[in-house]
Amino acid sequence: MMLRSALMPRCFLMLAAATCCLAAAHAEVTLPKILSSHMVVQRNMPIHVWGTAAPDESVTVTFHASTGTAKAGPDGRWSVYLPAEPAGGGPYTLTVKGTNTITLDDILLGDVWIASGQSNMEMPLMGFNGAPIKDSEKVIAAATRPEIRLLFVEKDSSEYPLDDAKAVKGGWSQCTPETAKTFSAAAYFFGLEIQQREKVPIGLIDTTWGGTPAEAWTSLETLSSDAGLMQVFAGRAAHMNREASERRYGEIAKAAVAAGRPAPAPRGWKPDPTSWEPAGLYNAMIAPLTPMPIRGAIWYQGEANREAGYAETYSRLFPAMIQDWRRQWRQGDFPFLFVQLSSYSIPGDSGWGLVRDAQRRTLGLTQTGMAVTLDIGEEKNIHPPDKETVGKRLALAARSVSYGEKLVASGPLYRLAYPVGDQMHVWFDEAKGLNAKGGALTGFELAGTDGNFVAATAKIEGDTVVVSSPQVAQPKFVRYAWESYSTANLYNGAGLPASTFTSFPVP
Repeated sequence: MMLRSALMPRCFLMLAAATCCLAAAHAEVTLPKILSSHMVVQRNMPIHVWGTAAPDESVTVTFHASTGTAKAGPDGRWSVYLPAEPAGGGPYTLTVKGTNTITLDDILLGDVWIASGQSNMEMPLMGFNGAPIKDSEKVIAAATRPEIRLLFVEKDSSEYPLDDAKAVKGGWSQCTPETAKTFSAAAYFFGLEIQQREKVPIGLIDTTWGGTPAEAWTSLETLSSDAGLMQVFAGRAAHMNREASERRYGEIAKAAVAAGRPAPAPRGWKPDPTSWEPAGLYNAMIAPLTPMPIRGAIWYQGEANREAGYAETYSRLFPAMIQDWRRQWRQGDFPFLFVQLSSYSIPGDSGWGLVRDAQRRTLGLTQTGMAVTLDIGEEKNIHPPDKETVGKRLALAARSVSYGEKLVASGPLYRLAYPVGDQMHVWFDEAKGLNAKGGALTGFELAGTDGNFVAATAKIEGDTVVVSSPQVAQPKFVRYAWESYSTANLYNGAGLPASTFTSFPVP
């Protein structure tokens, strides 16, 4: 009896192992959820198809005129690369054969763009939470665009990088009024502009989550390798503490009422520990996408990083996240285009300016572009309804950075400033045709060696701006459009607004 009892666990384990091996031997070939019918395959790059099967199972992939074969490894994973192909032709069929056969149809060759960030990128064409999109009904009605394909990654978080997204909404789909209305408005307008100008199919992947910080979208590998980013771990733990959260909600509600806005509902702002966990969203909503060749990424985020203690880190965190994604995709410095935070009134808040300036400084990374949106913000609406301008300005950046067009893709960008007596002279890139839209030039501030900024008078002289203030006899620093809600009005001849900037040293 004792012998039987002692043998039972071992026999059970052997039986379980045999059952697992038997199951593996009959495992069907599978594809990740982000590969489906109606998708766009990135043109001019090796075509990657991957998935799982039984260990050592032979898998054959056929697409258009190319065929490749691979054998699944001991863990059941397999991967096939087929030769690159140009855009055009199709639609095509992709066939994957092992013990079973998978057929995907209506596939196009074109450009694939990742769209990510928080609520202003997530905001769909139909609007949400009572916030509308400008001309949404008209735009949705005209959204039958068979050359644009959409993929929506469901919200998810993970403690480790996932091989496959847990859920996508219906797989890839053709762009129709029904599929477009719940898709990112900024991404849709971007994709529409690019498709109409480049005349190639466009695939858009919406992987967004409102109210989330940049560190949640950055891998643990990158966050933990930089001592300057260590505070995001302790800081977010404290932020998600219930008592601290309730206290912070009270502060936000009070500020909102003082500014003439309704107090937000507690669930409308309080962080979801799942979505705020450092690396959590990268693991679940970005890592599964990295095996897929792409043209580039568009990004709209920063509101969740503007609080004291976090805004100061954004100039380090944001470029680290971009470089992290590029390493993970392993296809070089792909174009990364982002939206600078728009105008929105938060009285006494300096974090908005810090984040906007950090975004501007991130243009120091190669193959990046920024859409300035100061002029389309609304004082009491954190979700500006004009996402068409956002999409078109992102498309301008893409046309310059990714498609090589010679055009003015940006408003004036701060280059340098130097004092001459009691004046500060400011030079800009993209400065041809500098003008003050709507009247006298506004938005400039000056500071002396004490670093205390005061409102200043500014005037345009050719391709420079001269700034002065009777309160600052010896100016040392200058900044522009620093308030969270700014009516700053410097533009260039292309009709594009100047970016927030400060010459004060980075925190």
